[in-house]
Amino acid sequence: MLHIVIPVFNRLSFTLACLDSLRKQTDQDFKVVIVDDGSTDGTAAALNDKYPEVKVLTGTGSLFWTAGVNLGLRYALDQGATWLMTMNNDVVVYPDFVANMMKAANSRPPALYGAYELDAVTQEPIYSGGWLNWRTGSFRRLLDDVAPDQRRGQWPSQNLPGRGLLIPRVVFDRIGLFAADILPHYYADYDFTHQARLAGFEVYLNFDARLGTYPEESGDQHNRKRKSLRNYYNHLFSIRGGANLRDFTQFARRNCPPLYLPLFLANGYMRRILGYWL
Repeated sequence: MLHIVIPVFNRLSFTLACLDSLRKQTDQDFKVVIVDDGSTDGTAAALNDKYPEVKVLTGTGSLFWTAGVNLGLRYALDQGATWLMTMNNDVVVYPDFVANMMKAANSRPPALYGAYELDAVTQEPIYSGGWLNWRTGSFRRLLDDVAPDQRRGQWPSQNLPGRGLLIPRVVFDRIGLFAADILPHYYADYDFTHQARLAGFEVYLNFDARLGTYPEESGDQHNRKRKSLRNYYNHLFSIRGGANLRDFTQFARRNCPPLYLPLFLANGYMRRILGYWL
């Protein structure tokens, strides 16, 4: 049985749209677990009223993404889940999303699968995985490597985000949950998929499993769009800062080959410190 784990903090309209899209799936053989981490916008009441089939777990109000996901994953694993999926509430999935994910999952030995992300409004491609160059700190996107008419099926990828990430239970048995103690919000999903690869599991981007995202709605986008010294500080040091220097350092130390670590860190710090203003 597949369990889909969605951490939530406010933004009720996104959560409702996400759950509505899951209700429209052609394959309904799954359960949804919402981790409501102290929402103050009526999320708990709305879920209880509109989605009685959804399991709601209550957080402490300070879980952030990683600990929130882990809370839901522990519950799902205790329920006997054989496949688990992490998903953000600010996505909407296409009707055949679950069906195409499970079709891929049953086509080969246990592997991890990520979603093909499109802009929910314009339908333009946003993200499809890729490969990180440890020496230069650059990222080669599958969107650049794979022509539009070839974007189907599954393509190997190095790292994947947690927005629609399908994971077999055996991965958790081998490497544990997400690294909430050192990566509380950003980088935890990329860290997890890379750690899974190091443990011998293959990682694929599934072009057949599409979801819509709202790229302007991430917490760090507000820091980037409203340039100020305060937002610059949040960008670099806040838990929700997309360029958080501490978390980047932790990710690099855990995953980068030692030979390239000094150069990777230097390139990464430069991109993050200067990139905000550029």
